Amino acid sequence: MSEQTTTSQRRVVVVGAGMAGVQTAVALREQGFTGTITLIGAEPHQPYDRPPLSKAVLLGKAEDSAFDVDFEGLGIELVLGREVLGVRPADHELDTEAGPVPYDVLVVATGAEPIRLPGAEGVPGVHLLRTLDDAERLRPVLARQHDIVVVGAGWIGAEFATAAREAGCAVTVVEAADRPLAGALPAEVAAPMAAWYADSGAELRTHARVDRVEPGVVVLDDGTRLPAGAVVVGIGARPATGWLAGSGIELGAHGEVVADERLRTSAPDVYAVGDCASFPSGRYGERLLVHHWDNALQGPRTVAADIVGEGPVVYDPVPYFWSEQFGRFVQYAGHHASADRTVWRGDPAGPAWTVCWLREGRLVALLAVGRPRDLAQGRRLIEAGVHMDPELLADPARPLKAATA
Repeated sequence: MSEQTTTSQRRVVVVGAGMAGVQTAVALREQGFTGTITLIGAEPHQPYDRPPLSKAVLLGKAEDSAFDVDFEGLGIELVLGREVLGVRPADHELDTEAGPVPYDVLVVATGAEPIRLPGAEGVPGVHLLRTLDDAERLRPVLARQHDIVVVGAGWIGAEFATAAREAGCAVTVVEAADRPLAGALPAEVAAPMAAWYADSGAELRTHARVDRVEPGVVVLDDGTRLPAGAVVVGIGARPATGWLAGSGIELGAHGEVVADERLRTSAPDVYAVGDCASFPSGRYGERLLVHHWDNALQGPRTVAADIVGEGPVVYDPVPYFWSEQFGRFVQYAGHHASADRTVWRGDPAGPAWTVCWLREGRLVALLAVGRPRDLAQGRRLIEAGVHMDPELLADPARPLKAATA
């Protein structure tokens, strides 16, 4: 792009029509970008929000979760149902199944794709829960109150098990690790959550590996055969970046796009945002790969500001997510990997409690179960880097913000 090209002539192409892609397009208009914006999505549906898929959409309480965005009014060209095959940064061109698409600025927002259970593809009754089509395929399964086996006790497994129990299904959750949420939380924090399954009438089997899936049956590696009218696989997700192979754009160990503190990639005029990108966190002193909705909401503002030339805006959020499971509202903010102290607020056997992680006296992360005020105050305290008094912090009756050192 020549220096003389005005902003009104610049072409921004966004690949991926999920939260990160849609918010990037909207943020560009909000920040005054007047050039052309093209949003390309692989799915044929109007762009939609994913969190309701495991809740209201799945249970038939909502038909879909389309974003309330007037794309036409904002002058955003929507190209739906189109697969992007690759990108040639030197030529500033995307390759799509309908031919090449030129760009001046490209934003990669292709999100993550679910990891599939080896050997289960093509077996009838095996489902993923990532897309609107997935949710629509599962809705009648719940309505028929099948015996359901959920593979994986992570966030999505717990949310699906919650919905299936609410629909009256018999649910067995199998988890290879020794506890739910093994990849996300330390053992002592995840341990109390195991009881939530039994309380809801779901069976949780830990140390349980799937050997194979047959029609109507999940066979574990110890020979146990679990009846399964349906199988839902929730064993994680990986960045959807296969289409970048051969582009020269740097990818990280998990297949994610390696972005800098302004969410720029290693290729000129190419940004990456949301689940498909990692970024360096000055706050936490390490590179973060965050697969959560809030990251897909916040990152686009940084990308848009950089594209319109607002000056360098550094992306260094306090990661945040929430989950509704087994009648509990679970929220997490921060990043606890480098913490040197853990402080509990309340009894983890009870309905409401919080875990706080400190590093050198400062709050770096917290998990709040049924304590939204702790989360709201804690998130601000993490952002401010405030020193906390651990003794005051441990008193659940004291507001979190009143426990500063």
